Amino acid sequence: MPRPAVNVAVRAARSAGNIILRYMNRIDGLNVVEKQRMDFASEVDRLAEAEIIKELKRAYPTHGFLAEESGAIGKGPLTWVIDPLDGTHNYLRGIPHFCVSIALLDKGEPVYAVVFDPLRDELFTASKGDGAYLNDRRIRVAKRENLGGAMIATGFPYRQRSHLDAQLDMTRALLGQAEDIRRSGSAALDLAYVAAGRYDGFFEIGLKPWDMAAGVLLVREAGGRYCDFAGRDGIPESGNIVAGNLNVAQAMVDAIGANATPRLLMA
Repeated sequence: MPRPAVNVAVRAARSAGNIILRYMNRIDGLNVVEKQRMDFASEVDRLAEAEIIKELKRAYPTHGFLAEESGAIGKGPLTWVIDPLDGTHNYLRGIPHFCVSIALLDKGEPVYAVVFDPLRDELFTASKGDGAYLNDRRIRVAKRENLGGAMIATGFPYRQRSHLDAQLDMTRALLGQAEDIRRSGSAALDLAYVAAGRYDGFFEIGLKPWDMAAGVLLVREAGGRYCDFAGRDGIPESGNIVAGNLNVAQAMVDAIGANATPRLLMA
């Protein structure tokens, strides 16, 4: 049975999803701002985030919040980490691949997670110690034993172009063993797909907490592992993340570590 906090987060995610879908046919008229070079946000991001915070605050008024558009609100050991529209670049171009991501952290450790794809009506949920689910069906990471035949997901982040040469080297090393690499434009959905066994692994440079807080719990509760490029377990402060089942994650760390710069291997 879902925990009460998950039910509240699901309600918030679905409310945000309704806003996101409502504006899909009006994308050309949206007010879009460039927060920094190639980093865009629309009024839909802000409206969806406000709806999520409203729903969560109603149930948990003393909790803290860390949201992509609003930043940090309040303090305490329990903090909701929110990405109201992960895949904004896809959304603004009419590419049908984006999601809502919500996680509750207890002293920095993810304990509840919701990733909701409103277009496909796919709801990924997890509670610490209770497993991961897709629309109430238990999910598990893929059983692949190594990178042979693996499907890996990644992103080429606009904020980290200084690492482009290293990332191309890492990608080349992985493609030397894996079947293929996908770049879908939503880290939260990539991690959810790893949890569901659709992807065998995922890596990316420089993610923010709201990009990965929900997805990493899904991966762990589905029997997988997440770590940084040097193999240190946990949510990486660097934002440089690897995720997959135990075997694939380690194989990715080995391949990435041999091609990453010292800066990318820092904690």
